[in-house]
Amino acid sequence: MSGKEHITSVNGGTHFEELRGYNTVIGAFQRDKITNLSTVTEFFLMGFSNDQDEQILYFVLFLCIYLVVLVGNFLIILAIAMNHHLHTPMYFFLVSLSLTDIGYITTTIPKSMVASWTDNRLISFAGCVAQVFLIISFGGSELALLTIMAYDRYVAICHPLQYRLIMNWDACTQMAAASWITALIYALLQTSVTFRMYFCGSNIIGQYFCDIPQLMKISCTDTKVNQILTSFFAIAFGSCCGGFIFVSYGYIFSAALRIPSVKGRYKAFSTCTPHLTVFSLFITTALFSHMRPKTLSTPTVDLISAILYTVLPPVLNPIIYSLRNKDIQEAVWQIPKKLKMLLR
Repeated sequence: MSGKEHITSVNGGTHFEELRGYNTVIGAFQRDKITNLSTVTEFFLMGFSNDQDEQILYFVLFLCIYLVVLVGNFLIILAIAMNHHLHTPMYFFLVSLSLTDIGYITTTIPKSMVASWTDNRLISFAGCVAQVFLIISFGGSELALLTIMAYDRYVAICHPLQYRLIMNWDACTQMAAASWITALIYALLQTSVTFRMYFCGSNIIGQYFCDIPQLMKISCTDTKVNQILTSFFAIAFGSCCGGFIFVSYGYIFSAALRIPSVKGRYKAFSTCTPHLTVFSLFITTALFSHMRPKTLSTPTVDLISAILYTVLPPVLNPIIYSLRNKDIQEAVWQIPKKLKMLLR
């Protein structure tokens, strides 16, 4: 069936929208007895291109990116796991961050690769709900973990003599669990608010994954309340985490500047630089994606901004930590040697 066919409503033959250039049947509708309107049961993800050759190119590109993320983060996890001198709170949270990055990018990239390879961009309603929930869960968890890592650096630099007492393993485990629980609650709130909306007309999401702003655009109900609630939850969660991080670094920089030796100050700042870089990258891309002016919102810019905050942090995080941390570099180079010893 050609993509030029019209999608019509069940109750009157009204043309909702005409799609040109697609070779896939767009949408599936069922009658809702209460409102007598067509209810969307599937969504159509726009993706990057209609050309089959270009879709294969995107598949290869995303496959390379995905492999880089998997290899980079798994190397960090393996290096830390195989070196007992790295079994400290800082590296425990780094492992948690690597696992979060893997889950974060796995939520979007594999589905997009399959869509490019098969030229089938449909996603079920339940699949869309799950994708929104997981993206927010992993994104929220990443921000919560970065907040805990800032606290870890604060204790290490401002209270070094009490570090082992404060950052014991029970405390680390509880903080990591709290970050996940908080992220899950935040994701549940955002997902519930999003899918209380009614979808009855166009089912075309102008993105390569289910994104809340794009879902609001195609909802046939008034989204003012949803916009207020989603903005409130995002600002509240982001402000708490961001505010805590900024306060922690205020104390960290103040304490570091009072260290008498240049070597001591350099060591203090060097342990914070990777974390601060990762946090800045994550928060900058997220703010640009969701808080930029409407005048900058075009289909192309929307796609690029989505890649920035869903793909760039997981790709760069292991690189940033590897380049700025000699212990990680040495541990990674020792992996083949340690694996040989284990296999003997």
